[in-house]
Amino acid sequence: MSRKRAVVSLGHEALGYTTGAQKDAVKVTARALADLVEEDYQLTITHSNGPQVSMIHKAMTELRRVYTDYTPAPMCVCSAMSQGYVGYDIQNALRSELLGRGIPKPVSTILTQVTVDPYDEAFYEPTKVIGRYMTKEDAEAEEKKGNYVRETPGRGFRRVVAAPRPIDIVEIEAIRALADADQVVIACGGGGIPVIEQQHVLKGASAVIEKDAIAGKLAADLKCDELIIFTGVECVYRDFGGENQAPVAAMTVAQAKDAISQGQFEEGTMLPKIEAAISYLEKVPAGRVLITSLARTKDAVRGKIGTVITA
Repeated sequence: MSRKRAVVSLGHEALGYTTGAQKDAVKVTARALADLVEEDYQLTITHSNGPQVSMIHKAMTELRRVYTDYTPAPMCVCSAMSQGYVGYDIQNALRSELLGRGIPKPVSTILTQVTVDPYDEAFYEPTKVIGRYMTKEDAEAEEKKGNYVRETPGRGFRRVVAAPRPIDIVEIEAIRALADADQVVIACGGGGIPVIEQQHVLKGASAVIEKDAIAGKLAADLKCDELIIFTGVECVYRDFGGENQAPVAAMTVAQAKDAISQGQFEEGTMLPKIEAAISYLEKVPAGRVLITSLARTKDAVRGKIGTVITA
């Protein structure tokens, strides 16, 4: 296959923060993705799910509060639900956009499980905040169940879950088969459904996986030519937000590691993207990483904007 194979990682900006906003956002996102297809890319797409999985968790918790006979949905089930409905919106919007351009290319969503280590240190120090604000009494009830909570002064308590590192993508062969058939694949949404392998059984974990971390692993496992990470800025910046802010057009893995050691990238925003780039390039040295915004897709793939990271 002569096409460039790429994993595309979509952030919150590509999806919106509510069900209605997502419907509108994915239409814009689909245009950018279709631009990549027209630029001769074979795409495997992954996406964030922070607002979506939090919304589902809130809804399922409230359902349990109103109807006590219902069993609360565990985090792994909420993650699966978010993969399904986000994938559904992206899949339909992109299929429609491609057909409108005369490109009859199949688009498929794969519900994807990702194994994690039950002894990952993240389980002992959860950091990802999810769900509704709770009263002190509700928070104490959560703690009695063995869950972690965090207080936001003046607003209440919210549950926090672990963000362990991904080990293996369970459905990687199915993803690879569709990619090899030159189909557009949506997979590992929200970082994947976190599961713990116990002999031959996969047990859902109370956790979420960083979507940039899984994007780097997915690109490495598929041996893609490129990892494209869409974010809210046109490129990576040094001294972001400071007086000496400067765009970075290109850097190597060594330069990226040096910038990390200098504290150049903020945790939870740009740092996971740079770490994903490094992880991918250390396994696929011939690859390249492009970090840019959706709005500048065409210019970025033509080298006019964005940050390119290479080994």
